[in-house]
Amino acid sequence: MVSMALGHIQSGDGLKSRARDCFCNGDKVSRLCQEGRLKEALHMVELMVQQTITTTIGAYLCLLKGCSKRKALAEGKQVHALIAQSVLDSNIFLANTLVHMYSKCGSVLDAHKVFSNMPQRNVYSWTAIISAYADSGQGEEAINLFQQMQRTGLAPDKVVFVVVLKACASLAALEQGKQLHSDIIKRGFQSDVIVGSTLVDMYAKCGCTDDARELFNNMSERDVVSWNAMIAGYAQNGLGKEALALYEQMKQEGVQPDKITFVVLLKACASLAALEQGKQLHSDIIERGFQSDVIVGNTLVDMYAKCGCTEDARELFNNMSERDVVSWNAMIVGYAQNGLGKEALALYEQMKQEGVQPNKVTFTCVLSACASLAALAQGKQLHYDIIKRGFQSDVIVSSTLVDMYAKCGCTDDARELFNNMSERNVVSWSAMIAGYAQNGLGKEALALYEQMKQEGVQPDIVTFTCVLSACASLAALEQGKQLHSDIIKRGFQSDVIVGSTLIDMYAKCGCIEDARELFNYMSERNVVSWSAMIAGYAQNGLGKEALALYEQMKQEGVQPDNVTFTCVLSACAHSRLVDEGRYVFDSMCKDHDVTPTKEHYACMVDLLVRAGCWADAELFINKMPIQPDSVVWMTLLGAARNHGHVEIGRRAFDLVVKLEPKNAAPYVLLSNIYATAGRKDELAKIRNEMKDVGVKKIPGCSWIEVDNQVHTFVVGDATQPQSKEILADLDRLAGLMEEAGYIPDLSFVLDDVEDEEKEKALCKHSEKLAIAFGLISTPPGTTIRIKKNLQVCGDCHNATKIISKIVRREIIVMDANRSHHFKDGFCSCRDYW
Repeated sequence: MVSMALGHIQSGDGLKSRARDCFCNGDKVSRLCQEGRLKEALHMVELMVQQTITTTIGAYLCLLKGCSKRKALAEGKQVHALIAQSVLDSNIFLANTLVHMYSKCGSVLDAHKVFSNMPQRNVYSWTAIISAYADSGQGEEAINLFQQMQRTGLAPDKVVFVVVLKACASLAALEQGKQLHSDIIKRGFQSDVIVGSTLVDMYAKCGCTDDARELFNNMSERDVVSWNAMIAGYAQNGLGKEALALYEQMKQEGVQPDKITFVVLLKACASLAALEQGKQLHSDIIERGFQSDVIVGNTLVDMYAKCGCTEDARELFNNMSERDVVSWNAMIVGYAQNGLGKEALALYEQMKQEGVQPNKVTFTCVLSACASLAALAQGKQLHYDIIKRGFQSDVIVSSTLVDMYAKCGCTDDARELFNNMSERNVVSWSAMIAGYAQNGLGKEALALYEQMKQEGVQPDIVTFTCVLSACASLAALEQGKQLHSDIIKRGFQSDVIVGSTLIDMYAKCGCIEDARELFNYMSERNVVSWSAMIAGYAQNGLGKEALALYEQMKQEGVQPDNVTFTCVLSACAHSRLVDEGRYVFDSMCKDHDVTPTKEHYACMVDLLVRAGCWADAELFINKMPIQPDSVVWMTLLGAARNHGHVEIGRRAFDLVVKLEPKNAAPYVLLSNIYATAGRKDELAKIRNEMKDVGVKKIPGCSWIEVDNQVHTFVVGDATQPQSKEILADLDRLAGLMEEAGYIPDLSFVLDDVEDEEKEKALCKHSEKLAIAFGLISTPPGTTIRIKKNLQVCGDCHNATKIISKIVRREIIVMDANRSHHFKDGFCSCRDYW
């Protein structure tokens, strides 16, 4: 009996000892997890299991929370395996925490497996799995799971509603959000400040800012989160002014803004380029003591840069007490967006020297800077860095590489990259299409768009603007009309950018009435739309119409910008509206606070010399506050060619060649001047100079669209399947033209050959070949549209006037400068071009 009693006492002592060990070890595990020593804590629990020491729920919970915090999936799976071996395997609390852990570690599949195997589930179980899907961007599945939960009869709590509302917001799922709102009212949660704030956020993210504001106004209690939700709602919907006004109301009501408030408001200022309000916010940030916060600092840098104050942005950047990769990206983007590509590249080099690791955003920003500078060597070095960092398979980085190579003129390299991409999205296709269009390869752009459709990729707004630009560059009206139809089908016709690009396409195809009709019916018009229509009038030689529209634009309160003034001045130049052009130029600074750029000065020189005001033009150039560039001197040289001014032409030529020694255009223009003036010696000399410098004339190239196919012709082209028929028709026309009084202008042939050979060469200019092809390929009376890469020569201009009368057709030729509408022997330019 005694021995038995002693045995019981010893056994009781052993249990107490094991219990003490259990709790002591549990405390150690908890402490190790809190100190961030996750692997040591896990090893201790593994030893406890091996020694059959009972592990508390608390120890497992600490481990799982540690794994969640550090996104340590491998360690989390080890903890899961230990729990599965224990008696706690069916514990609902641990199972819920496992679901949460897998969610935070990014493994939704594992989270769902745990959830599916749970013998019992409570509202927290459903909240955990719904959150897992919502947090991973799978909002639809989150909503589906919530509906399943409702079918089980479990009553959702406030937390579930908040999670599902966020899923609706991410999907802009307004109808489901409204249904949730109804359920919230039924459950009596509408007065809860967190639920109310999330409802405001949901309506705003679904684009219903009025509904969001009504909810916000009717909230019985509002905290800083509520104000932030409404302010962010305005900012995200492009209502920056309303966001700033609400911030003022927030201050008046004594609500203290937090970091999130300032970040959202600074972004609103950046989108509006509202510098003064941004500076006031900066002052408020300093007053609140948030200036040292890295996120606030980054957003300040971004705001100043987007307001054009790169020096202020850089000073802020330099003085930041803490900088992360986002800080560097913000400053690099700021430089790139303000046309300071060299500074962006220099900052990237400094970033590497300071040991900051670039991320995907960094590379896309710096590649954009390379693209803007056509800095191919630096772009290639970046490509190497991207491969070294393992970002080459990222679809956004790859798409930006395609864009960079294309903008550097390397379309073959861009296409090879595009073809080898492991994943392509609409951005990739748009980048390649834009690359072709920007490099004058409109046919290739249109072909790639067709391939894109065949592969089932849905075009977006950017795609359509790129392909429309390609149509405009080729005067491919029929394909442009088909695109217009596709745009309507996709529901993009009301987009202001798409609408403006459609106007540009129709105008560049010579359909100015269609362009104006589109413009008139636009539901929204901005400065780009007005400028596009004014440019359309300018390109088609309708200067008075352009000026009338410019006046209407001002009357409607739309502020003209740099581009608008370039378009208006160009319209004046092409229509001999000298006084009107002078007035517009003077009003830029005086009335609109727009500083003239090189483009505006070039337009003014063009205006004056076209009108024969040579002395005024030279005086204007001499008084320019900026150094005249090659465009100004090329304008002067082109006018000298048209007016036969040899000496002025020679002076302009010398100045162009100093700035652009490899440009063939000035040599060709001066050769034309010498040829027209009969100065054979100077002509021979300039030809030899071209050979010595290694400059080659850009061959004339014309395009014509027939039956939805674009056909290309180059000077002297005999490669077309219908070349015999084309040349035969030109021979037929030559006889009729001679009878009509046409005399070939041999000065436009620079080769030193006999006059008969010169006549043959003139006959094979690309636009004449394209016209003849159009005549034999289309029914009588059909308008012929030709696009040419260079300015139409004087001989082709005269010949086309006569052809239009002989064949009784309208022939529209869009050259590098403007559109010429030939009809009944006359041109719309009235020979003023």
